[in-house]
Amino acid sequence: MPFFRSSIYTAGFWLMCLSSFLFFASFNMLLPELPDFLTQLGGAEYKGFIIALFTLTAGFSRPFSGKLADTVGRIPVMVFGSLVCFLCGFFYPWVTTVAGFLLLRLLHGFSTGFKPTGTAAFVADIIPLERRGEAMGLLGVAGSLGMAAGPAVGSLITDHFSLNTMFYCSSGAALLSLAVQGTMTETLPLPQRERFSWRLLRLQWNEILEPQVLAPSLVTLLCMFSYGSILTVVPDHSELLHLGNKGLFFSFFTIASLVVRLIAGRASDRYGRVPVLRVSTAILVVALVTLALAQSGVVFLVAAVLFGLGSGLNSPTLYAWTIDLSEETRRGRAVATMYIALEAGIGIGALAAGWLYGNVPAHLSYVYGLSAAFALTALLYLMWGVRLQRKTSLS
Repeated sequence: MPFFRSSIYTAGFWLMCLSSFLFFASFNMLLPELPDFLTQLGGAEYKGFIIALFTLTAGFSRPFSGKLADTVGRIPVMVFGSLVCFLCGFFYPWVTTVAGFLLLRLLHGFSTGFKPTGTAAFVADIIPLERRGEAMGLLGVAGSLGMAAGPAVGSLITDHFSLNTMFYCSSGAALLSLAVQGTMTETLPLPQRERFSWRLLRLQWNEILEPQVLAPSLVTLLCMFSYGSILTVVPDHSELLHLGNKGLFFSFFTIASLVVRLIAGRASDRYGRVPVLRVSTAILVVALVTLALAQSGVVFLVAAVLFGLGSGLNSPTLYAWTIDLSEETRRGRAVATMYIALEAGIGIGALAAGWLYGNVPAHLSYVYGLSAAFALTALLYLMWGVRLQRKTSLS
């Protein structure tokens, strides 16, 4: 494809893609195996907390990572996130109680609270506006490859070696991501940079949320509800359908997401952010309805592909829309606001799914139905709410 030869994609951009691949592979390796691991510890009823606690600290840390990305620098924020991912992966084998496991999940969330915030701001610094959607799509391809490889490889390592070996491999992938970041050059302008001090962790109200990006943040929250619910119940659904590898759904989902990012990476640059989001969100609704009706492995995996196609269009477009609306000096905060919405959506979705499902297979359709309702609400907002908001702001 011609954009791979474009001079705008520097070595720094491709190194960031490699780092993103390793980072997402690291913590996604764990996802298919954590529900069984928690059950073995005696905490089967806490499955909804596997994702919810992770996203709680990720969301809580976003305002801090956004402010630090705009003051200390993009790279220090990413390094901290990868370091947390490395340490947490290393300590999972040492957990012997449900409380210890839940505490580790809580701490692990700081990794995604920091690393992706710095990554998005870094890429926005080096890519011009007219290629932003495409660049976010390519960055998403790297993340999707990690997300696709992670669950399948994690289950494979667990099956052929041991669960502890898989945890150490997850930690190793995070360490490699950390090493790659050490080769990059900081992109935050020198006049904005400050040395880290504890006073930077004192937040004013206007530093927690960026008002200019509330529209993409609302859409993100509504759409990510379904992702949180799927992360919670899909491993059990896979077992009920006798698929063998509990990471298979995630592999189909992320490969479909990867393909659509490669093919349609520039779609939102050409046709606009909101029109593309309307299409992608409609696909998410169809995917979730299909999941609710899935009684066979084939239909289940078709739904995974549909969900991947919708997510593959949705995610880079939301990133690009958020950055479009942000001021350059508050770019980290804007990205952090969108990520707060993302983590809130995933966390609420995970909690709701765990409560609705309750380890009763017949309740899976309720989980998918509620997720479809949230995605449909996002679609209605994109159809009429954004238009109404624009008219109000112009009057």
